[in-house]
Amino acid sequence: MADGKILVVDDESEIRELVGDILRDEGYQVWVAGHATEARLKVDENLPDMALLDIWMPDIDGISLLKEWRQESGLPFHVIMMSGHGTIETAVEATRLGAYDFLEKPLSMAKLLLMVSRAMQAVELTRENIRLRNNATDIEKPLGESPVIQNLRQQATNVAQHYSPVLLKGEAGSGRASCARYIHHLGNRREGPFITLRIGAIASENYQAAIFGREHNGEIYSGHLEQADGGTLFLDEVADLDAETQARLLSALQESSFLRVDGTRPVSVDVRIIASTRSDLELAVRAGHFRDDLYFFLNVLPVRLPALKEHAEDIPDIVRHYVDLYIQRDHLPDRMFSDDAMAYLQEYGWPGNIRELRNLIQRLLILGDSRTISSLDVRRILRTSLQATDDTCSAMLTPGILDLPMREARECFERDYLLYQWKQSGGSVGRLAKKVGMERTHLYRKMKNLGIDHKKATVGQ
Repeated sequence: MADGKILVVDDESEIRELVGDILRDEGYQVWVAGHATEARLKVDENLPDMALLDIWMPDIDGISLLKEWRQESGLPFHVIMMSGHGTIETAVEATRLGAYDFLEKPLSMAKLLLMVSRAMQAVELTRENIRLRNNATDIEKPLGESPVIQNLRQQATNVAQHYSPVLLKGEAGSGRASCARYIHHLGNRREGPFITLRIGAIASENYQAAIFGREHNGEIYSGHLEQADGGTLFLDEVADLDAETQARLLSALQESSFLRVDGTRPVSVDVRIIASTRSDLELAVRAGHFRDDLYFFLNVLPVRLPALKEHAEDIPDIVRHYVDLYIQRDHLPDRMFSDDAMAYLQEYGWPGNIRELRNLIQRLLILGDSRTISSLDVRRILRTSLQATDDTCSAMLTPGILDLPMREARECFERDYLLYQWKQSGGSVGRLAKKVGMERTHLYRKMKNLGIDHKKATVGQ
């Protein structure tokens, strides 16, 4: 059976219904439209893989509509033009505007099916190129052979076979993004797009436009949810979403349909959701910071990623993997870790997990001046990193704060901390409350007690 979404646009009802029925019999999903206005609506609601477009129509001719699609969105689907009054000049113009091919009426159904089949093969080739670009880096399965990691890989394999949402839980740097891509790669949607939305990397006021897209002055901007149609959307740090966006996201996922920001027509999508968090979402639900219904929706297939310290026996395998990667990809010199260096790596606590280990390996390969990396080399790099962190924290302390009694020192720090975070939040108490993890009423009381005037943004004397 064939597969793919096709839009048939023709003002003659008998032709469009006949063509639609034949294509449906071949296994395609088919929508029909009788004129350009209806065709625009169909495209906005559900982007097709290709369109069969009649040239002569009552409102706007097919060539003009083809030109419009090309100018607005770069023609994101294949178009086969149809005409009972075709000329060489018309065919040439349509091809110049990006049409895949040209069919003359009366239609030969055998020729139409052959041309549609070839066009869909071209669509598949385009999808494959997109997939290869999406997966430009090798799919990285959870590394190691410890029971913990073997269990994680088995969990990933199991959940990949289902379409239900997956919730990845784990500390920062534990490999949640890599695991999400691995699950996508194992599933039936591997040929579709894998779209990542790093919620912490965008401003809260832009959450909805980033997820759902926007319509503005007649132009359409597709959001991450729409871009992931037919594939997987990875929502990184989903706990950061505000309450309004949480509600709208839940509705979109339950209905498989949504409105773009400032949009008026629903957009249908078929998307598999993988969300991740380093926060305790159950605690966030109890505190009222995260919707319980969205939590239950996302938590159908929970997967916990272990911290690196929980499978330290895998560190030699992980080190070898990244050494080989950096040698091949970045042409860094090949160096080996001594036994005492490897022992130290396995004893270290790794607060930054695999990400911290990966960065350490890269630095050691770049900065090393001998064939063998010793435990002294490892300690020196780690000490430099920790010292830089300590120096940064010390530089942020108010002068003399360490000489104050603990209660006064704490109040001094809290005041400086809240003023700093307030500035980072643009003077918005709402954004500040979310950023520091406090209920707004408690935050107002805390600011008042610390002498911070939230209306004047000054500290009382």
